[in-house]
Amino acid sequence: MPYAGGLGSSVAVFTIGAILDFAVKLQSSTVDWQTVGVILMIVGAVGFVVTLGLSLMFNSNGSYRRSRRVTQDASGTYVEERGTY
Repeated sequence: MPYAGGLGSSVAVFTIGAILDFAVKLQSSTVDWQTVGVILMIVGAVGFVVTLGLSLMFNSNGSYRRSRRVTQDASGTYVEERGTY
């Protein structure tokens, strides 16, 4: 799976955001760490969904998944069926 690094990175960003949002209780006059955590969780979730969608749409070669089946009917004629998804 060529997008495994993207999935792992998205999970890591989401995890860091959750830690900042729920576990860190720092007070700062310039940075609201809970807001930064929420933003990182959103970015991680969106990245996970996009990467998962790409990995389902493309195979390991980076091309669309294709299928081809050739059969012979009763009269001896070859029938070809193609599908792209």
